[in-house]
Amino acid sequence: MDRSHSVDLNADLGEGFAIWQLGDDEALLDVVTSANVACGAHAGDPGTMRRVCIAAAERGVAVGAQVGYRDLAGFGRRRIDYAFAELRDEVTYQLGALDAFCRVAGTRMRYVKPHGALYNVAAVDHTQAAAVVAAVAEYNNALPVLCLPGSMLAELAREAGLRPVAEGFADRGYQPDGTLVPRTAPGALVTATDQVVERAVRMAVEQVVVAVDGSVVPCPVESICLHGDTPGAVTMARQVRAALLATDVKLTPFT
Repeated sequence: MDRSHSVDLNADLGEGFAIWQLGDDEALLDVVTSANVACGAHAGDPGTMRRVCIAAAERGVAVGAQVGYRDLAGFGRRRIDYAFAELRDEVTYQLGALDAFCRVAGTRMRYVKPHGALYNVAAVDHTQAAAVVAAVAEYNNALPVLCLPGSMLAELAREAGLRPVAEGFADRGYQPDGTLVPRTAPGALVTATDQVVERAVRMAVEQVVVAVDGSVVPCPVESICLHGDTPGAVTMARQVRAALLATDVKLTPFT
């Protein structure tokens, strides 16, 4: 099937911590084809990882490691200037943690995706991108890396023999250069359901997205992300899924 008519739908899940719950993981797992599971650094804990991995396995949803900065208080959305080796080992630690719970659940860890500030920094910073790539390559070089198309992370992953998987964000604002609008800036989030649905369909079918300045930006993606912490995330995700299927877009994991 032509790639423009087949796409993965992913969501960031397992982002609660202890008694604090964020989003409706089980409901989203009924909608998405891939689950980016927090690994205990920016969010998540052992019990949450176990629960989400089991629920994903029951539904046939692909599980990926959502690795991030060790920053529970900031939800991993504040930049940390790690040294290369320190960040590499932080990522490796998180991969091992999620991998264990995938095995317990009778499934396997199928890809890696950086979270929040690490995602954005690794898109442009050679040291941090290289640290993420080194961790994945050493742990399991068969794991794809979900990342922004054309990013530093995508380039270094490809050079290391890893598979970079281009990702688009239906509920995030884009700048004219194809990067995401910082969350501290106006237009960072797209919260209107009809707009999110329209953007998802255009990404899947036309491989483009409209930037905050109104320009149409190429967005050749294999996977589309919906954030589980967005208000009304479940309803939004259901409508995105329905619209994609109605447009004859096949929803399938990229792994």
